[in-house]
Amino acid sequence: MQMNDQRDRAVALRLIAAGVVYPNGTRALHSTSLDFAEGAFTVLLGPSGAGKSTLLRSLNGLVPLSEGHVETSRLGVVRGTRGWREHRRSTGMVFQQHQLIGRLTAFANVLTGRLGHHSTLRSLLPLSPAEKHLALDALERVGLLEFALRRADQLSGGQQQRVGIARALAQAPNLILADEPVASLDPATSERVLALLHDICRQDGLSAIVSLHQVDLARQFADRIIGIGGGRVVFDGPPKDLDEAAIRRIYGGTAPTPVHATRILETTP
Repeated sequence: MQMNDQRDRAVALRLIAAGVVYPNGTRALHSTSLDFAEGAFTVLLGPSGAGKSTLLRSLNGLVPLSEGHVETSRLGVVRGTRGWREHRRSTGMVFQQHQLIGRLTAFANVLTGRLGHHSTLRSLLPLSPAEKHLALDALERVGLLEFALRRADQLSGGQQQRVGIARALAQAPNLILADEPVASLDPATSERVLALLHDICRQDGLSAIVSLHQVDLARQFADRIIGIGGGRVVFDGPPKDLDEAAIRRIYGGTAPTPVHATRILETTP
């Protein structure tokens, strides 16, 4: 079998010549092409303002592309309102600030992950017993079943982020996007939450793309690290290749030199 065939079949998500210019004229992402492997845990690494959140959010249309395309193995090039809705339905999103509804219980927050699977009218009606079971199972997987009926604003930061992970799992996604999911947590909690997300993605065979600014966590959990600096890819490789020179390219004050970043790195079992 040809290597190219294997690589093509391994692509879960593809970013094609994608760029983002904000309405004020700021170019947040220069033309970028990236392939993301099926089942891989990919970390976007870089300082604040580097463009990693812009890149991540462009992958599900939360930040619209100014040029280029997003392509998935299921949908091909994602186009139009219907295409983006379908893509988001199978893409779980974990946010930095949790984005929970504080007055609702953990269980009710997790159930909101099912709303994208229904029409607007259907979403006003009670969800099915099967979906409620799915939400409870997701809470159990993140170790919060006993807190299912506790209000979200009564949970700790780490617990709230685990509810956010459970909500993403309740979507039954093919892909998880996590935007600085541990930035607001202390180091010990950060490691536990990221380890939980990593283990769940491994168990379920989910592709994950996670933006981080912590080099040590990227090295610990990533199959592949994509370094972002100045809205460009300046590093793309496995954690073992993230040496001091690469870190300087990502975090240094000088203008970065882009690298070609379309290859796929195989996922370790």
